[in-house]
Amino acid sequence: MIFSVFPRMTLKDVPKEATQLHFVRPIKKELLEKILKKCGGLKQITLSKSCLVRMPKKNIALLEKKGIAIGTEARAGRPISIPLEKMQQALEMRKDHQSLREVEKVTGISKSTVHYLEKYAQRTKIKNEKRVIYLK
Repeated sequence: MIFSVFPRMTLKDVPKEATQLHFVRPIKKELLEKILKKCGGLKQITLSKSCLVRMPKKNIALLEKKGIAIGTEARAGRPISIPLEKMQQALEMRKDHQSLREVEKVTGISKSTVHYLEKYAQRTKIKNEKRVIYLK
């Protein structure tokens, strides 16, 4: 999984075992150094093109010095805030040909949201409590 990093995050919000991070906005060098110290197995950082342009050159040089790959990736849209287990349950029920109303009664997810999850959602970005997690 890929965890997102925001400028106002505290170090405790970044998991120690993270190997990939996605920078939503450019971060300060002090926070980057603390993240690199905490996450010893960090291998790749992704960010948007505009974030890469705004990222301080010292931060990019530090990442390159540490051998961490920097990639650009568009991650548009709001994360889905339904728990992953409930989302999977709703999708499994729909695969079993249960109606949207039946799924709504069992899971508590509105029928419109179930329809969206089934037909249109890319399901690559979910919200787990206050943390945004990117699925591959």
